[in-house]
Amino acid sequence: MNSPLRLPMPPAIPEHQHGFAFKLLELLAIPTFVVDSRGKVILWNRACERLTGVPAYEVLGTAEHWRCFYERARPTAADLLLQGRSAEAPGLYERWSLGGERGQSLCAESWYQLPRTGHRRYLAIDASPVQDSEGRLIACIETVRDVTEEKQARIALEQLATRDGLTGLANRRCFDQTLQGEWSRAQRHQQPLSLLMVDVDNFKQYNDAYGHVGGDTCLQRIAAAVASEMRTNDLVARYGGEEFAVILPNQALKGAAIVAERIRCRVEALQLPNLGTGQRVVTVSIGAATALPGVESLPAQLVATADAALYRAKHMGRNRISLPLADEAAQV
Repeated sequence: MNSPLRLPMPPAIPEHQHGFAFKLLELLAIPTFVVDSRGKVILWNRACERLTGVPAYEVLGTAEHWRCFYERARPTAADLLLQGRSAEAPGLYERWSLGGERGQSLCAESWYQLPRTGHRRYLAIDASPVQDSEGRLIACIETVRDVTEEKQARIALEQLATRDGLTGLANRRCFDQTLQGEWSRAQRHQQPLSLLMVDVDNFKQYNDAYGHVGGDTCLQRIAAAVASEMRTNDLVARYGGEEFAVILPNQALKGAAIVAERIRCRVEALQLPNLGTGQRVVTVSIGAATALPGVESLPAQLVATADAALYRAKHMGRNRISLPLADEAAQV
């Protein structure tokens, strides 16, 4: 952001020059409004009218410009600068920063549900003080840019980086990052961390019978079934192929086993036919493990313990859950 705009005190600038400056702002393609030192709107340009759906005559001379952006009363960025309340920006905007020579300008971004148009837009705003030749604050100017498409593109890229394209669940990369983060958090707070490894039984046979399209549909339905059993802070990821992983923060082994059984029952209740199996429907096997992270233990050990439990569930007949053996549990 540039340093604060400085204007001589009127009438030092001829009236026709003031009028020319306001005319330029009026015709500016970027939505722009200006509020005086009392917070009253003295300019609301045509681009601002188009963005908000609010004509200038409704807001000029009033301090009601907030209604053009919010359902409930709250300050705009220009108001924050006028009132010396820039410190409140973190609680009002998704992203923000102070600029200018002395941090007098405010840049911010956030989602807005524009009341008049009903449109949800992601707006980038820049607010700067206007000072006279003596350095006194006489107005604030705020420009608003609609960057919704850019924001949506960023969200899409982030999802490509962290989401599995078939199921919409977290991908392996996201799983690894989340497990490391939850491990560190559990270590700090001395809380248990549980992990479930969920594998679709006889999936190759299912794919052979119903083709890859049928197999994809099967995985999507199972992914939805597993996700439906999650708490807000849990994470379910597609670990690879027909295997899913579930991270359960602050969950002891008994609780993890209950979640695992709910998942097993929900998948069986889908009644996806797999007629060549003993159950004649698609089922899952689940391995569970829990750790109380310590200084010398690693997240990989928790994964290995859950994998070993899953392997036993497979060899014990599938469509069941398995818990760690005593010696395995001691290792994590």
